[in-house]
Amino acid sequence: MSSLQKRSWVEQVMGLPISVLARGPVASTTAADIAVQAVYRELREVDGTFSTYRPDSEVSRLARGELGWEEASSVVREVADRCRRARELTGGLFDAETPAGGWDPSGLVKGWAAERASRLLAEVDGADWCLNAGGDVVVICPSGEPFTVGIQDPADSGAVVATVRSSGNAVATSGTAARGAHLYDPRSGGAVVGSWASVSVTGPSLEWADVLATAAFVADDEWPRVVSLLPGYAGLGVHVDGTVRAMPTWPSVTPRDAG
Repeated sequence: MSSLQKRSWVEQVMGLPISVLARGPVASTTAADIAVQAVYRELREVDGTFSTYRPDSEVSRLARGELGWEEASSVVREVADRCRRARELTGGLFDAETPAGGWDPSGLVKGWAAERASRLLAEVDGADWCLNAGGDVVVICPSGEPFTVGIQDPADSGAVVATVRSSGNAVATSGTAARGAHLYDPRSGGAVVGSWASVSVTGPSLEWADVLATAAFVADDEWPRVVSLLPGYAGLGVHVDGTVRAMPTWPSVTPRDAG
């Protein structure tokens, strides 16, 4: 499929670059562009609802007590339910309840929103798609020809430590490379400072890959156990010393893999 048309788009949404790549005979058509613009509109709407940085978002209004849960929109209540399920699955390693007593669903929203918006791309016949939301990737390949997704080196933003050839699975990464020690351990309430610089997870759902990557990073050396909480998911960790460890089910090979 390398000779087929390709087109890419990128916009800043949710405070990060979100890129879309179309590949196939309709990649440069108006239909493809319309679908992509619909994706960006939906993601901007999600950001307007869930951003913790925007004072007018529902999440911010809930935090200030200006909005009660009984008044929250159905989509906010749906995400709250998803966050509760994620907390139960991970034994509290993923928790939208913050140490200060607030509610921050950011660890789930990005993957959930990107996966939900990608359905708009799937409606366009004759194209394969790769949507990358700041390193969280959804792939749609009706042709069966996989995309190659790179796993960024936490120590070098211009390098990759591994690749995944995907014709349908999602990929999510959690770590400190982009935003420093921004993740907290719900068990202690403190910042996560562990032995691993990043944990990447691949599997059928970006929402759950994102949740598992976050919880696995919090779990530190126990991250493979956390990734295994759901069938069909595999993980790869990059140690702070640069060593790469892939689970046996990880669908790629990297020369730095230490097993």
